[in-house]
Amino acid sequence: MFRLQNIHYLYGLLAIPALLIIYLLMRQWRKKAIHSFGDQKIVEQLMPDVSTAKTTFKFLMILLSLTLAIIGIVNPQIGSKLQEVKRKGADVMIALDVSNSMKAEDLSPNRLERAKQAIAKLLDKLEGDRIGIVVFAGEAYIQLPITTDYGAAKLFLETIDTDVIPTQGTAIGAAIRMSMESFGQDQGKNKAIIVITDGENHEDDAVKAAQEAVDKGISVNVIGMGSPDGSPIPIRKNGTQIGFKKDKEGNTVVTKLDEQMCQEIASAGNGAYVHASNSETGLNSILDEVNKLEKKNFESKMYSDYDDKFYYFLIPALLLMIIELFINEKKSKWVEQLNLFGDKK
Repeated sequence: MFRLQNIHYLYGLLAIPALLIIYLLMRQWRKKAIHSFGDQKIVEQLMPDVSTAKTTFKFLMILLSLTLAIIGIVNPQIGSKLQEVKRKGADVMIALDVSNSMKAEDLSPNRLERAKQAIAKLLDKLEGDRIGIVVFAGEAYIQLPITTDYGAAKLFLETIDTDVIPTQGTAIGAAIRMSMESFGQDQGKNKAIIVITDGENHEDDAVKAAQEAVDKGISVNVIGMGSPDGSPIPIRKNGTQIGFKKDKEGNTVVTKLDEQMCQEIASAGNGAYVHASNSETGLNSILDEVNKLEKKNFESKMYSDYDDKFYYFLIPALLLMIIELFINEKKSKWVEQLNLFGDKK
């Protein structure tokens, strides 16, 4: 396997054509300057020791040494050993509510964004655990299959919004069942589901789904987002609030956290329930529950050792620079006799 350790230094190669263009312009300017003094052949006779070819040769050596030096700093590496790495961890599926009610701003900046921020912080704390994301509203979809690539998880997390699912609603039961399916057929008490929602479930029997999860050895934890007192759902256009969501009768819709529903789901799922606030989302408490799970051994193959190859480029670069220092720009008698650089006598 091949990789470049410091790939950003490759931008330094852009200096090579720039230096070449500057040199050619300088050569052109020099010719014009000589012509301004008189006939070129007569002027060259007045400067018998000057070797234009050697000057060009020295410049090309500098360009080549600079190119090799930049490649050396980039440090090409070749994977030399493929080994099997064993990891220990739990499997965690996060079921995130993306219904319109999650846009309510009783949590700052709103329920959904607050939940996403909390998930991002959770990813920073995981070590060896696999994680996946299911998003749900009126239906449930897998946003991220279970993985240990926390960087990819953060990228997928950034794309989540209320418009990723066209069907509105809050199908918590469907989200729990979709999360269960995402774990695959592996058995063992090393799996947990974290449901992040405002609890306004209108679509299915979420409590029954949580019980089904427990029967398979999967715990269901719930984080309640929002206030029991409720909050209106703002409508924004081009980032500016233009009003609040209204029902068919023209009344402003107030969305409330259904704590009782959240607690029932967590109880049936043999998990914990935490009410999120602006100061604490509760994911730390849920993470403590995850850490209590039985850890499963995972095996994965990866290139664990890389051989540096920078010296293949830095050593020739250094030698070229040293040789360039010893090349005199003036013509020497023996070189002139050999005519190595094609200079006219």
